[in-house]
Amino acid sequence: MKFSEITKLRERAGELATEARAELDKITDKSTDGEIKEIEGRFDQMMADHDKIMSRLEREHRLANVGGSSEAPERPEGEARGDEPVSEPEYREVFSKLLRYGVASLADEERSVLLKNRQELPEEMRAQSIGTDSAGGYTVPDEFSGQIEKSLKMWGPMWDGGIVRELNTSNGRRIDWPTVDDTANTGRIKAENAAVDDDNSDDVAFGEKQLDAYVYDTGMVRVPIELLQDSAFDLNTLMSDLFGERLGRLANSVLTTGTGSSQPNGVVTASAAGKTAASATAITADELIDLLHSVDPAYRMSPRSRWMFNDSTMAAIRKLKDGDGNYLWQLGDIRNGEPATILGHAYAVNQAVASIGAAAKPVIFGDFSKYVVRKVNGFQMITLRERYAEMFQVGLVGFKRFDGELLNTAAVKHLVNAGS
Repeated sequence: MKFSEITKLRERAGELATEARAELDKITDKSTDGEIKEIEGRFDQMMADHDKIMSRLEREHRLANVGGSSEAPERPEGEARGDEPVSEPEYREVFSKLLRYGVASLADEERSVLLKNRQELPEEMRAQSIGTDSAGGYTVPDEFSGQIEKSLKMWGPMWDGGIVRELNTSNGRRIDWPTVDDTANTGRIKAENAAVDDDNSDDVAFGEKQLDAYVYDTGMVRVPIELLQDSAFDLNTLMSDLFGERLGRLANSVLTTGTGSSQPNGVVTASAAGKTAASATAITADELIDLLHSVDPAYRMSPRSRWMFNDSTMAAIRKLKDGDGNYLWQLGDIRNGEPATILGHAYAVNQAVASIGAAAKPVIFGDFSKYVVRKVNGFQMITLRERYAEMFQVGLVGFKRFDGELLNTAAVKHLVNAGS
């Protein structure tokens, strides 16, 4: 995108935010319920348009950071750069050919590429025949796996290493993570020649959290071989989108509200109570301020401290003002890397968090670096050719192993609505 277009989009986003606030300011004590509903409807539409622009700008910003230009000139097929020798066939190209036409279509050089780059999978995960690659024991190319990880991240903040704390391991053995909370203890002045207190009251109390590796899958995707052979669509892009969406929604959900029993302990589930709202159907600005200050300043000052709520709750919060008539929500500046904020802190929209309602927990706040997401190896995909051969289909299924746990319940707290 050209710089002039980006500038225009930024300006339009700012205009929409200003117009939306001006629209909401039209509400007065004399406004009828019908007028208020109409004004809020226009406000919500303006902010939805604002969010679309900001999402587009954010994508452009990410592309710029990774040098993601798609306008680089193409080289003729087989031509090497400068004096570089012609490289061996790319793994993803060979993998796609395998899916389309089967192992018999592969040259010896192409088979060697598959064998050399094949990931090591546990025996119980190898498809149909452990020692026979043609039976389906091929795994996804590294590039394809990377695209899946990106798609997972896009579908929820709880998979985002910039928000939570990531722990990548090469195996799935249980990890015992020692914890300690010494915030109740302080030093003290010592009188001259007096003995140091030694009554066991100053001993450090250690705890322990456990991180497992639960296996989640995408479900089986069966693709007609006719489609693989006749279509020119990009198989890698299609499957990364499908599997990324499936695993992304699931991973974000269990890392948000998982019970902790035979599944991750979700951040909402593990968080401590910070504030109880007076209403079962609404939240107020003062209640958000109380929730903010229920978290110790040491955690509030963390670079990863933020709010988290779903989109409908965000719409309600955007309409809230403090006692001086200032909106809690403040527009950010994506050009300078400054996010929009609420009471001076960034936020993440998480659709797995509950909506405002009786006894619900619609808002959490705290230091998300204290929530650890344990990820085992990369995304793994199995190709099943013989299983569906009689239907002239190929079966594809993806797997991911992970767990999540909040190391310190004082670091993240939730607001809960009153019961009905």
